[in-house]
Amino acid sequence: MPTVSLTFRRAVLLGATLAGGMLASGAVAAQGRLDARYTASLAGIPLGQGAWVIEIDNDHYTAAASGGTTGLVRVFASGEGKGASSGHVHGGVLIPLSYAATVTANRKSEEIRIVLSGGRVRHFDAEPPTTPHPNRVPLTDIHRRGVTDPMSAALIRVAGSGDPVSAEACNRTLPIFDGRMRYNLQFEYKRIEQVKAAKGYAGPVVVCAVYFTPIAGHVPDRPAIKYLAKQRGMEAWLAPVAGTRVLVPFRVSIPTPLGIALLQATQFVTEAQPQRAATRSIKTQ
Repeated sequence: MPTVSLTFRRAVLLGATLAGGMLASGAVAAQGRLDARYTASLAGIPLGQGAWVIEIDNDHYTAAASGGTTGLVRVFASGEGKGASSGHVHGGVLIPLSYAATVTANRKSEEIRIVLSGGRVRHFDAEPPTTPHPNRVPLTDIHRRGVTDPMSAALIRVAGSGDPVSAEACNRTLPIFDGRMRYNLQFEYKRIEQVKAAKGYAGPVVVCAVYFTPIAGHVPDRPAIKYLAKQRGMEAWLAPVAGTRVLVPFRVSIPTPLGIALLQATQFVTEAQPQRAATRSIKTQ
């Protein structure tokens, strides 16, 4: 069960607070908003549901997600979580500034807070602290440079002027620091699919294979880490946020020993917003 638990947690992280290429060249075309709802399941059994709201304008972006267990799962294990990130938009580049997440399960809570500047972690808190382990790969300052937080990373920005729903969206390796671990998610193009949400978006998505590589902060011999690092069946289905060149996960799937862990959008309402002049003076470091 520890393997399944961590595997599914990474699936939810990838889907609701996942990976992006915010340091690539190119511009966010205008302004857009997404109001999405997701369901989470394991081997077809409903486990939970959540919401994700993203707003992008000329010089600022915000993203906020929340969710919890549902149905029979609550009889055995209850849980809920929420997270939010924000940052600047400068020259079309999304620059993360802050990330916070709280997860409560079975009366135990975990809180993560990260402050970033110019792709470098300036401060972070993780409560409760990570449990010491003699085999844990140490986290050093170098592991907190050139990174993004999990939710800002979920905004996959595609450079250029062509259709963003393309193979180019998968051409990236994503450096993520989540407050406890430093890891990479490597994307690789697989195919284009057509999707239709129960409410909202209907159209093409780009499907990327996703490969997990732990860098630091982990215990290499843990079964869950070894399983995820060897896994070659993970996929992220990316759909566009109207009015921008940003794609976000519509669906995320991870094979587990008990079946497919799946995060699936049921609502994906996205619309372009009227463009306005920037109102902030942005300084990057």
